[in-house]
Amino acid sequence: MSAFTVRPLDVDTWPAFARLVEANNGVWGGCWCMGFHVRLKGRTAAQNRAEKEQRVREARTHAALVFDGDDCLGWCQFGPPEELPEVKSRRKYEQGLTRLPDWRITCFFTGKGLRGRGVADAALGGALAEIARHGGGTVEGYPEETDDRKVSGSFLHTGPMAAFENHGFTRTRQIAPHRWVVTRTVDG
Repeated sequence: MSAFTVRPLDVDTWPAFARLVEANNGVWGGCWCMGFHVRLKGRTAAQNRAEKEQRVREARTHAALVFDGDDCLGWCQFGPPEELPEVKSRRKYEQGLTRLPDWRITCFFTGKGLRGRGVADAALGGALAEIARHGGGTVEGYPEETDDRKVSGSFLHTGPMAAFENHGFTRTRQIAPHRWVVTRTVDG
């Protein structure tokens, strides 16, 4: 296995990102990693793809892409709350909200057949490095606690708790039976 590199999602990395998404049915049936930007109900995969590409061209979306050579294996999406306003368990999240974070880490994806190689861990580390490069601040994530139960990868799109804890996040508050808000500060 060669060493991974992590690069930001931008116009230069868009083709590799798009190849991975297309090879995986648009990611969960056509999301194109738009589910935290907008509500997906009633949207088509083609709409999501076009809007994601537009956001990339306008630098209005952020992700740390993990590469093995020229192949994108997966990513971690992050951004400020105004870029990623949609969160899971919104009602409970807003009940305990005292202040919005500077950054949100909302979504992970690793291509089919590529899981178990440390892609998500590398992506999260890359996202934190990009957040530091953009000035740092308070960062929130919304991982799923597996509690040693078998959980489908589709439920782990917000990331497993262990990955966040390994990167220095602490549990702030619970917002669903197995979902937490976790936080840490990243220096700029």
